[in-house]
Amino acid sequence: MLRQTVPISLWCRMLYLTAMTRSFLDMSTIPAASKNPTAPLATPPSASDLRPEATSAPPSGIVDVVNHGRTKPGLIPLWVGEGDLSTPAFITDAATRSLADGETFYTYQRGIPELREALARYDERVYGAPTSTERFFVTGSGMQAVQLAVRMIAGVGDEVLIPTPAWPNFGAAIGVNGATAVGVPMDFGNNGVTLDLDRLAAAVTPRTRALAINSPANPTGWTASREELAGILALARKHGLWIIADEIYGRFVYDGAVRAPSFKDVMDANDRILFVQTMSKNWAMTGWRIGWLEAPAQFGQVIENLIQYSTSGSPVFVQRAAIAALDHGDSFVSHQIDRARQGRDIVVNGLRATGKVSAPAPAGAFYYFFKVDGTTDSRAFAIRLVDEANVGLAPGAAFGGGGGEGLRLCYARRHDDLHEAIARLQRVIAAI
Repeated sequence: MLRQTVPISLWCRMLYLTAMTRSFLDMSTIPAASKNPTAPLATPPSASDLRPEATSAPPSGIVDVVNHGRTKPGLIPLWVGEGDLSTPAFITDAATRSLADGETFYTYQRGIPELREALARYDERVYGAPTSTERFFVTGSGMQAVQLAVRMIAGVGDEVLIPTPAWPNFGAAIGVNGATAVGVPMDFGNNGVTLDLDRLAAAVTPRTRALAINSPANPTGWTASREELAGILALARKHGLWIIADEIYGRFVYDGAVRAPSFKDVMDANDRILFVQTMSKNWAMTGWRIGWLEAPAQFGQVIENLIQYSTSGSPVFVQRAAIAALDHGDSFVSHQIDRARQGRDIVVNGLRATGKVSAPAPAGAFYYFFKVDGTTDSRAFAIRLVDEANVGLAPGAAFGGGGGEGLRLCYARRHDDLHEAIARLQRVIAAI
């Protein structure tokens, strides 16, 4: 039998026509905008096009009130977590010298060696035991230290327990990483705020990965005792949990001690604890955006990589300022603490004198968290205080479970401002 042959040129034409036919049929199922890549989309992008971790990030309830009153003439702002002192000259001068020396280039992701050494010196001076420089990692703020800590240990499907009321950024950092922040309400009584360790233990589930412990606490001023910290650590050891220890306000205590009790007092070398810290509070450096993460040295490369792919390191001139603060700032820190102690007394005594505030003086940090009898909606009341007293306070609802009826007042301010603010608040509270 003779085999018919088809010229190569004809085969090529047949293959081309087949491919074109298939392409035409495929194109018929593609939306019109996709057929023409230069055509405008039919609808604009919406939140549904974004990752749920991003869209579920909550707006700040504090900023909500701030935006309501920030342009009011004569308003006394006691709503955010910073004092009113500018960064001291001995710190700013160090940054100026660094800039003059041309230190404006990329640098070590873990922080310049001189700053890591200064952190180790400071840590030994405050906590009484030497710590390797390899445990310290410079971050672009305390907030970034929190983000790195969460990124290292918790993600989708995981839970992190947080005693509440709590600084809202902590829970939000957990959420944007895909994990779930689980609030464990604290108790309010005549003796102040307390943490029920049994309630904390009962909240642990198979999904729990970590405990986030802030002491002294924002917003309540709760300051854990050494025994409470030992109990929390025992719980973490029992369940194999991490602890993210936020001891940022550890120097702001009012019982005559140099610092608050710390997990450093009760931990062993092998405990799973990440310490988040900042230069912001002690040294009046909130706008500099520099902090540090203390972690086991064996995670150094992991942390360096996370910093590399987020900020690629902190500016050298800012790090030089941090060295000056750590090495020469003890007297300034002492001044800040003494000033805050006096501010606390002005605020607590003045508000309790109304007969409608009963919260005791906080043991630590620089906030007074209180409820005014006869009020239940903290946001509405905070707005009212802006409008009628021209004083800005943070609504307790912004701090999660247990805080909904309270208000937070930052007393790290000049005393004449505090006296005036209390007089204004007293007039509004008296009308309730």
